[in-house]
Amino acid sequence: MRQSTRKEFLQTSSALLLGAAFARNSFDLKKDKLPLAFSTLACPDWDFKKITDYAVKHEYTGIELRGLKRQIDLPKCPEFSNTKSIEATLKIMKDKKLRFVDLGSSSTLHFSEGAEREKNINDGKAFIDLAQQLNCPNVRVYPNLLPKDRDKDETMEFIAKGLMELGNYAKASGTMVLMETHGDLVWTHDIEKIMQDAAHSNVGLVWDPCNMWTITKEPPSEMFRILKKYIHHTHIKDAKLIDGKPQYTRLGQGEVPIFEAIDALSKSGYKGYYSFEWEKLWHPELEDPETALADYPLAMKKHFKV
Repeated sequence: MRQSTRKEFLQTSSALLLGAAFARNSFDLKKDKLPLAFSTLACPDWDFKKITDYAVKHEYTGIELRGLKRQIDLPKCPEFSNTKSIEATLKIMKDKKLRFVDLGSSSTLHFSEGAEREKNINDGKAFIDLAQQLNCPNVRVYPNLLPKDRDKDETMEFIAKGLMELGNYAKASGTMVLMETHGDLVWTHDIEKIMQDAAHSNVGLVWDPCNMWTITKEPPSEMFRILKKYIHHTHIKDAKLIDGKPQYTRLGQGEVPIFEAIDALSKSGYKGYYSFEWEKLWHPELEDPETALADYPLAMKKHFKV
């Protein structure tokens, strides 16, 4: 194994110290403000400065990274391409009293053995490495549309095995590998089974109640009762069903009982972020981010009466 040079050691130590100081500031800040974040899916054409400036202006304290300037493979973004760039990025976040709360990878775990599965596992590991450098607690992975030519239980076993592999990889850094409730995997008891099969201290869930409810119509309070011990992060959004398909709306203007989910979280003592997922990158017809991202904190403050 190649040994690190003194220069590399000092660079790494500097980044870790900066990250530790940054984490302390964020922890203190969360005592005073709602833990609100937004996914950069909402603003695919904004640069990093605009994203962070807008977050501060509208009283967000967290940023969930799902690409920058339409590059969704985050390790390829200039802000994260080398140690010096990462240190500069972390300094911006620290100066603005912001933190990264989740890295949204494209690591898809429903593939069976082979090159495609290996590629997705490696993508997940690259994001875990980046999360450690950014002092970011979570990395999102997911299943999407499950293969129709394979038994569902077998596919769920592949997902659980992938989560275990990534959880083991993440253990040394303390990063959480979180499976999003997404795609075809939205029924509460299916999700519970995978979490039980992938029991690991570094594995959990990103709970997206909207993804689930628009398909299953299960009450969010019941989803939460069963899944709460696995939930470390959330995606918050609302939608109306048009011809059976979700059309996303501002919070409180759709049909999803999203505030039932939010209340279940808050009453339980949930300590994570309420991260607004406005999927502008995938749905360009949606309202512009300037409007949608400004509205979300207002809707949340109104609900929490703060």
